[in-house]
Amino acid sequence: MKTKQVETDFEVRSLDSMCVNESELVHPWWHNFKYAAVGVIFGIVFIKAEIISWFRIQEMFKLQSFHMYGVIGTAVVVGAISVFLIKKLQVKTVHGEEITFTDKKFNQGQIYGGMIFGLGWAITGACPGPLFAQLGSGTLAIIVVIASAIAGTWVYGKFRDQLPH
Repeated sequence: MKTKQVETDFEVRSLDSMCVNESELVHPWWHNFKYAAVGVIFGIVFIKAEIISWFRIQEMFKLQSFHMYGVIGTAVVVGAISVFLIKKLQVKTVHGEEITFTDKKFNQGQIYGGMIFGLGWAITGACPGPLFAQLGSGTLAIIVVIASAIAGTWVYGKFRDQLPH
């Protein structure tokens, strides 16, 4: 007896799209202004705090100033307190979904990646966070760094499976 092979098409959906009404996913273009406003405010804070300054970043890597270590340390403390409160109070997303944190397995590639990241940060004086704030402040040479960051992300994605684990 022959068995008939049946072709089936299926759709893989993320949890986000399953929990949100499809009609809610399409917004008019002006709904993105809130994200632009937050980005502009974030950029202004970066500029005023001088954390986009190449000289401040070089001072940090030469161990000549505490300024950047203070900013980074403050961010770590705020992040740790936030995660603690999210877990303790069982905070949910705006869509009512549970927020979960999963442990990540350490691997050797993280050492190499961290060294490459730190080297790029030290050479360019630019962490990925403030790249667009630097561009917005008129530092046009940062376009090369932005293009390099995009290229590096693409290369990582292309060769991720072949990198050390």
